[in-house]
Amino acid sequence: MDQKAFLLLFASVLILKVVEAQRLRPVNQANKLNYMHLLMEHLHEPVSFLKGVNRNYAFKVPVSYLNDRIQKLNVVDRSGFVGDVQEIQVKQITPPDLSIPLELGHDENFSQFLPKHRRIAARLIEILMDMPNREDFLSASVFCRERLNPYLYIYALSVAILHRPDTRDVGLPSLIGVFPHKFVNGEIFTRVRQEANAVPPGSRVPIEIPQDFTASDLEPEHRVAYFREDIGINLFHWHWHLVYPFEGPLNIVNKDRRGELFYYLHKQLVARYNFERLSNHLGRVRKLNNWHKPLKEAYFPKLDNMIASRVWPARHEFAKLQDINRELDQLSFDIQDMERFRDRIFEAIHRKGALNERGEVVNLTSTIGIDILGNMVESSILSINRNFYGDLHNLGHLVIALCHDPDGRHLETFGVIGDPATAMRDPLFYRWHAYIDHIFQQHKILLPPYTVEQLDFPGVVVSGMQLISENAERNEFATFWQKNDVDLSRGLDFTPRGSVFARFTHLQHAPYVFLIQVDNSGPTRMGTMRIFLAPKFDERRRPMLLRDQRHLFIELDKFTVQLRPGRNVFQRSSNQSSVTIPFERTFRNLTNPDPANQAEFNYCGCGWPDHMLIPKGNTDGLPADLFVMVSDYTMDRVEQPAPEGCQQAHSYCGLRDRLYPDRRPMGYPLDRLPRAGVNTLYEFITPNMGVLNVKIRFQDKILPPFERQ
Repeated sequence: MDQKAFLLLFASVLILKVVEAQRLRPVNQANKLNYMHLLMEHLHEPVSFLKGVNRNYAFKVPVSYLNDRIQKLNVVDRSGFVGDVQEIQVKQITPPDLSIPLELGHDENFSQFLPKHRRIAARLIEILMDMPNREDFLSASVFCRERLNPYLYIYALSVAILHRPDTRDVGLPSLIGVFPHKFVNGEIFTRVRQEANAVPPGSRVPIEIPQDFTASDLEPEHRVAYFREDIGINLFHWHWHLVYPFEGPLNIVNKDRRGELFYYLHKQLVARYNFERLSNHLGRVRKLNNWHKPLKEAYFPKLDNMIASRVWPARHEFAKLQDINRELDQLSFDIQDMERFRDRIFEAIHRKGALNERGEVVNLTSTIGIDILGNMVESSILSINRNFYGDLHNLGHLVIALCHDPDGRHLETFGVIGDPATAMRDPLFYRWHAYIDHIFQQHKILLPPYTVEQLDFPGVVVSGMQLISENAERNEFATFWQKNDVDLSRGLDFTPRGSVFARFTHLQHAPYVFLIQVDNSGPTRMGTMRIFLAPKFDERRRPMLLRDQRHLFIELDKFTVQLRPGRNVFQRSSNQSSVTIPFERTFRNLTNPDPANQAEFNYCGCGWPDHMLIPKGNTDGLPADLFVMVSDYTMDRVEQPAPEGCQQAHSYCGLRDRLYPDRRPMGYPLDRLPRAGVNTLYEFITPNMGVLNVKIRFQDKILPPFERQ
């Protein structure tokens, strides 16, 4: 070869290497974990396939990490990418022992309510939490992805990401993108795949999800399906159980006032549901206290289970709860077992003391009693005597979820109430939790009512209140329907890349502002503003007694105020609520991860969806009581560092790595029976409280995506 030919060949090789270097660029090693959300997409596809909306990310994994079939076929998909491919190098580590997590088959359904599944998930969480650094955590996550049940894997990985101190900046995608079949009716996926295969990404149009697809108006319960089947509230319920898992490492489960928060959250869910029922001329939900009577409520979810390759089972009208004996699930219990656990819990409540595992009596005091009970009833590993007080809450979910196939003879999986991501769709979720709340209320009614001295804030007077809603009458909330889009592409395996949107219709409220006037005749001091809302009338249009109405108050906001001497006027808008997170945080998309913002989408992703903050009301304007209290902050304050980062929806979710930021009982001052002689809300109030007559007026119109009222 002459010198000229050699130089041409050398130049050609050099150019090819430069081109290849441009196409296969390693990502910044320090930020590799910011791409972990790519492990949560297209779960049927091997990890060696290109990832990302444009197929421009590639995990470079040790060959031994791939399953045997992929290794033999040497399947590494590098086709169809757009632009450069960024490689994410995965370190080789000693593989973790997955003997326990592998007890759950790859195609089985997974439930946090099943004792066997909780044990398996707790072990996997421990494995992931024990990885000593970010590199090993990524490596273990990749190794587990190729071998384990996808539901189990996503649950455990999500819990680990939320709780590892070195993954605060790691994005956690919304579950609807990972498992869209848990939230969207099965019929839509055929149309979504047609759109993905036939239309290039820039020209795709959203696929409309019918507003009514599980039943018709012949079924009265369907009037509130828009609430039960709302994607946002079901995502919230799933995320709450990630923050508060039943089992796992003690430092993850044992959060401040965790049992009390379980009680309070689910009490609020039932109150919120009852508000919707009264808005739609339905009676308050009846607690499920007779476990031998057939269940009138049927439910046909119309959801596909894409991992287990079957539809979610239905429950027919007048189904009967039965003893459960499912050998494959290692689950066997009788209705009598549940009754025994219930009776022991009631005995502990009325004795005002529960027995721990050493046989010692632990007093159920006014301060910690509800927390102890919450852990017992749920029941988490924090229960003071799990063997004696049992697993009442979880078994209740399971006995309903398996009533269609109690012994497994038909090889059917559990119904939607058996999965936290879908449980709130089922009408019986609210009947069961109305009963669970009934148990907690037996403790609350034994506590002494708050005295006037305990409620009052001397020298502080709530002297005026106004509600101003956008495009609405003074002192009226405005609600309506709105459409919005959600990207399903992350959960569609073996389809062309690019976003594929589904368009759904949900309840929405107009933005509003509270104006609250407070007079302070004392020195400058701090107070806690507490705002609640409840229906004014019952099903028969009769004014409610406070002993009943207090169960229907939903918390709208809670915040600290500085009270200067004289008149103070506080303005608080709906988007500042301590209960909610904005739409963007509920339906977060991590296509372009920004390390500076990911923590905001993790722990701060726990919160009631803003679009569901205000109940629907009705076209005439549903009368309601807006209750405001300013309490003494010296009695409320919790001494701790201020939370960092985003505004967290702490009312239902607490604060990350912090104590619950309010020393009072959750739901104070409406968590106990009123004092003697007080029958109505107006008789209950002290000068530091106020009540405003408001209406919730529903406008039967549908706004397009992102349009304001």
